Amino acid sequence: MARLYNFSAGPCTLPVPVLEQVAAELLDYRGPTGQSHGMSIIEMSHRTPPVEQARDRAAERLRRLLGLGDDWHVLFLAGGATFQFGMLAMNLLTPGANGQARKASYTHSGAWAKKAIADAKLIGDVDVVFNGEPEKFMTLPDPASAEAAATDGSTYLHLTSNETIGGVQWKAFPTKAHANAPIVADMSSDFLSRPIDLDPFGLIYAGAQKNIGPAGVTVVLIRDELLNQCDGKLINYLNYAGHAKGHSMLNTPPVFQIYMVELVLEWLENQGGLVWAQEMATKRSTLLYQAIAKHGAFYRCPVDPAYRSTMNVVFRLPSEDLEKQFIAQADAKGLSGLKGHRSVGGCRASIYNAMTLDGVETLAAFMDDFAAKHG
Repeated sequence: MARLYNFSAGPCTLPVPVLEQVAAELLDYRGPTGQSHGMSIIEMSHRTPPVEQARDRAAERLRRLLGLGDDWHVLFLAGGATFQFGMLAMNLLTPGANGQARKASYTHSGAWAKKAIADAKLIGDVDVVFNGEPEKFMTLPDPASAEAAATDGSTYLHLTSNETIGGVQWKAFPTKAHANAPIVADMSSDFLSRPIDLDPFGLIYAGAQKNIGPAGVTVVLIRDELLNQCDGKLINYLNYAGHAKGHSMLNTPPVFQIYMVELVLEWLENQGGLVWAQEMATKRSTLLYQAIAKHGAFYRCPVDPAYRSTMNVVFRLPSEDLEKQFIAQADAKGLSGLKGHRSVGGCRASIYNAMTLDGVETLAAFMDDFAAKHG
């Protein structure tokens, strides 16, 4: 079978070696290695050693890749990043132990930030300290200005590190915000694509289906600093502290997804970790942005060059009719998933860690050819 080049924003392309290993082990976990279990890992009780070991290996790989200290907890939760919009606020914006109201600062950088803000406002006091709507969400604030704008007394400053739909990405992050509030970040679409300084952060969450695995599990990294502030009165499943204490096993977790995340993380480590990921992200995105610039009268990227994403490259053609032709002809050539999000239209190439350089080179060549024929 000839595999397509999958430029979908998520669920996204996954490393072929990982898919091959999963296929080989689907009937008999670890059977190909001579360590037969006589069944698939997704048929096993989540309380058995193979499942617990897969979870532990995934957590340890995350710790190594990111350099997480002992004050960080690694959680694997269901519900996607969307569930975290509300769960985060429930834990950290309800009144504290002394009954005092709490508030948070949010940056509004696009579609996903908007959803996070809307859910948080249902729970507690939210100050929007940056709103990119006047610029149509095509730029971001300077990190220092976002830090300074954070409301005094905020429990945290929330940001979306990469807007999958709009194609804008924070290239650097604020330090701890006003009154030493930690940064909380939705990193779903650029998680593990580059090294980051963890010092300003108190919580990071990321849906797996953008960059590190299949849909159905969300990675939540939470520091003691914020875990100790969580509302202890929440029902068990909504309480970060309960998940940390139960090592992500309060109930049956998404076993298959965690197993696949562990394999993707192993693959990433073998490639060279986050330094390799950043180098490849730069190479892939540079190829596409150069293809756009090369045909500047035909292709147009509306995003501020200072904040263009290395994960989601968005661009427009001279007309919607040409965009439809471009997407259809690309799809016929095995370049799949290039249609922009329905809310904004246009074209979008999502180029996560598992996207090969060959795939991006093939797309860039197609862009050259299409512009030559229709420009």
